[in-house]
Amino acid sequence: MMLYEMAGHLIRRLHQLSTQVFQHHLHEAGYDITQVQFATMQALASHPGIEQAQVANLIAYDKATIGGVIDRLEQKGYILRVISRRDRRAREVSLSPEGHRIYELVSPIVTSLQTEILGKLSPDEQEQLITLLKKAVI
Repeated sequence: MMLYEMAGHLIRRLHQLSTQVFQHHLHEAGYDITQVQFATMQALASHPGIEQAQVANLIAYDKATIGGVIDRLEQKGYILRVISRRDRRAREVSLSPEGHRIYELVSPIVTSLQTEILGKLSPDEQEQLITLLKKAVI
């Protein structure tokens, strides 16, 4: 089987393209946010006050990675982290007012760049690809 016929290789290439497009557009707009930081902010916008470990589950990243992501978002002033009322060993996280503001400004940019990532596909093909990717990973 040739390299460009292997799903893993093609998915990796699409991920590279996605990362490149994401970083380019956000940098051009003046934002210093990575894809995983945006995914974390999106999870917190939808689930304010969840425990840090649950964020990792929501966006399918390991807990160690999310710990560093949350540290960086906290340093930027985009999230608030407090000791859980239910489990004093756990930390609850939510977007700060500044984090909400940035999330609302960045979300339309992220939405608009999705078509660029799959720009070589027709709208029907884009929809079909998303459906197939969901089927493969969810």
